Amino acid sequence: MKLLRVGPEGAERPAVLADDGTLLDLSGVTRDIDAGFLATGLDDAQAAYAAGDLPPIRNTRRVGAPVARPGKVVCIGLNYRDHAEETNFDIPAEPIIFMKAVNTVVGPDDDVKIPPGSQKTDYEVELAVVLKGRARYLGSPDEARDTIAGYAISNDVSEREYQLERGGTWDKGKSCETFNPLGPHLVTADEIADPQDLGLRLWVNGELRQDGSTKNMVFGVDHLIWYLSQFMVLDPGDVINTGTPAGVGMAGGSYLRTGDLVELEIDGLGRQRQRLA
Repeated sequence: MKLLRVGPEGAERPAVLADDGTLLDLSGVTRDIDAGFLATGLDDAQAAYAAGDLPPIRNTRRVGAPVARPGKVVCIGLNYRDHAEETNFDIPAEPIIFMKAVNTVVGPDDDVKIPPGSQKTDYEVELAVVLKGRARYLGSPDEARDTIAGYAISNDVSEREYQLERGGTWDKGKSCETFNPLGPHLVTADEIADPQDLGLRLWVNGELRQDGSTKNMVFGVDHLIWYLSQFMVLDPGDVINTGTPAGVGMAGGSYLRTGDLVELEIDGLGRQRQRLA
C-alpha cells in the first residue's frame, strides 16, 4: 500500500495511491498519517482499501511529506562504502549517528531553500525507514523488521561548511529549513521484498550524479534499528535516514545553486523533484 498526504501545507489529508494511479481519500479511516495511525491503523487502512471503501480525491496538486510530525529524524553517516571512500573517511566500525530537526521535513516536490550566504549546500539521496512500533533495547537485528511501517525517499540536504568546517556537531549542517524532502509515498513494508536490494539515483539539472544500491550499505536496515535501540527509544512515526551512496556534491565540489533542479528516485518508492530557492 502506498500512503501519502495531499493538499496545501498545513492542511494535508491522508490518502492511498491505488494501483491504477487513482488517489483515494483515507480521512474516513484516520485524520492523518501520524504516529498513532502508524502504530494501530495500518490494518484498518488496508482493509478499507481492499474493500473499495475509499472515495477518490480530485483536483489535488501538492503532495506533502507522507508522515505528519515525526517525533525524531535520526540519520546515519558514511553508511555506503563508496561514499566513505569518495570523501576520504574511514569506513566506520559502528554506525555514525546524527539528528535532523523534525521541522526540516517537507513535501517531496517542495522548494529547498539555500541558507543565506551558503556556498556548500549539497544533496544526498537516501532510503528512509518509518517506524510503526517501539524499538527499545532490541535483543537482535531479527527483531527490527516488526517495527517497520514502510519506506520512503529522503533527500538529506546538507550544508557542508556548517557540517564539517564550523566545529561541533554535524546537526547544524543538516537542520536548516526545508533540508529533508520526504516522499512522495510511504510504501508499506510488505511491498518491499528486500530493502537491501534497491537502486537509488539522483540527478542535478538532468545530470546523473548518484547511482547506487542499498546492497552497498555498511550497516543494513535491521542492524541500524537494533543498534539505535541500544542508545535511544525509537517510536512510531520516527524516521531513519540510512545514508547515501557515492556522487555527492562535496566529492567533486559541485554544490547546489539557486534555480537548480534536483530529482531523486528509489526502486519501488517513486520519485521526487525539488527546485533550489
